[in-house]
Amino acid sequence: MASVDMDDVNMDPDMEFLSDEELEREAEGFKEQGNAYYIKKDYSEAFNYYTKAIDMCPKNASYYGNRAATLMMLSRHREALEDSQQAVRLDDTFMKGHLREGKCHLSLGNAMAASRCFQRVLELEPDNSQAQQEVKNAESILEYEKMAEIGFEKRDFRMVVFCMDRALESASACHRFKVLKAECLALLGRYPEAQSVASDILRMDSTNGDALYVRGLCLYYEDCIDKAVQFFVQALRMAPDHEKARLACRDAKALKAKKEEGNKAFKERNYEAAYELYSQALTIDPNNIKTNAKLYCNRATVGSKLNKIDQAVEDCTKAIKLDETYIKAYLRRAQCYIDTEQYEEAVRDYEKVYQTEKTKEHKHLLKNAQLELKKSKRKDYYKVLGVDKNATEDELKKAYRKRALLHHPDRHSSASAEVQKEEEKKFKEVGEAFTVLSDPKKKSRYDSGQDVEDDSMNMGDFDANNIFKAFFGGAGGGGGGGGGGQPGGFSFDASGPGNFFFQFG
Repeated sequence: MASVDMDDVNMDPDMEFLSDEELEREAEGFKEQGNAYYIKKDYSEAFNYYTKAIDMCPKNASYYGNRAATLMMLSRHREALEDSQQAVRLDDTFMKGHLREGKCHLSLGNAMAASRCFQRVLELEPDNSQAQQEVKNAESILEYEKMAEIGFEKRDFRMVVFCMDRALESASACHRFKVLKAECLALLGRYPEAQSVASDILRMDSTNGDALYVRGLCLYYEDCIDKAVQFFVQALRMAPDHEKARLACRDAKALKAKKEEGNKAFKERNYEAAYELYSQALTIDPNNIKTNAKLYCNRATVGSKLNKIDQAVEDCTKAIKLDETYIKAYLRRAQCYIDTEQYEEAVRDYEKVYQTEKTKEHKHLLKNAQLELKKSKRKDYYKVLGVDKNATEDELKKAYRKRALLHHPDRHSSASAEVQKEEEKKFKEVGEAFTVLSDPKKKSRYDSGQDVEDDSMNMGDFDANNIFKAFFGGAGGGGGGGGGGQPGGFSFDASGPGNFFFQFG
């Protein structure tokens, strides 16, 4: 609110014929009414009456000073600054005018200008305690600005937020401080808080390019890239030289394009190309946490297809580090762990997923992982025989023949006691494995995770030598026993079901 010229005032026609003295008296009446409303905290009405007083006597500094005080209470600090500046132009010795001008500058974040105003107050009234305190407040703001600048350069965004919060205690109407705080909140991933601060600014000033940039930045970091670009473009319309908005707009478009290229290559099963494109996308903007988390997870999916399982696990871990709530990354890593038989790690990831989203699918995945973990802690009969889980009956028999003969105790009768003991153990395991896997019912129960020690599996009276005799025929002995008259203690004829002849010695 600048100076008001009498020629521009739409005065009541009756007022035009009043003398200067009468005008002053009318103005004083309006001022007193304004004071009464001010005391009642009805600042809107106080503003109206102070304006009437100014219309009557536009050269009276105190009227501008009073209206400035009212505007400050209405949080209209820029208008208050104009009124307080007009007051001190009219009367440079008007101490309250200088004090209010300083407070407006301080509220708007111009600490140096504020300090000059308070110094002028102290020239007029050296013992003014309020001005003395405000000088200290201005110095504090300048110090917080310096600290924030250093913090931003060091990417210590928490420090910047702290400094801006302290500065805003005195500079509550400073959009510059609010925008810097909002930008750092966005860089810290605190998007709702950043959005709230930027939205508050835009409600007061819809053309604020900095606030538009921050709104776009939040959307960009939340992987809403199309909407983000719209805000960046709008910010550039309001402020064509806004370098941050220009760079963010460029990065957003590049990131979207590279990610889409990677997705296209993946759908076309061109996994090597997809892997490279996702890797390139990850170099565009390290600050975009959410999008980068998705890119790492996408690259992990491609890595799994390329049998780069360790790299896939590492990429999932990076994704989770960026976004601890990213369920898809936990699921992908858990599957990698299952594929590499790291069942404890898989269970841990599936438990995290199920705690977050208790769906039937997640419960099923967790139960399967727990079952695999349980199965991994017992004897793996498939490994004992050296066959896969889909081995045929003939393959099982062939594997048994090979392993049983390899580990038969009599074959190692001349070995050390320790070796004999170990080979006897392996011989028994081979027989145990064949007994279970060659019986469809037992195999089914074994595959379902039931313990082989259960009585229902009838393993309690198991004898590996009996299995060997039944399989090969002849008088198989065990545990160092002899028979058959051969040097090694064994001879087998071709009458057994395996039609196999073997002689130790």
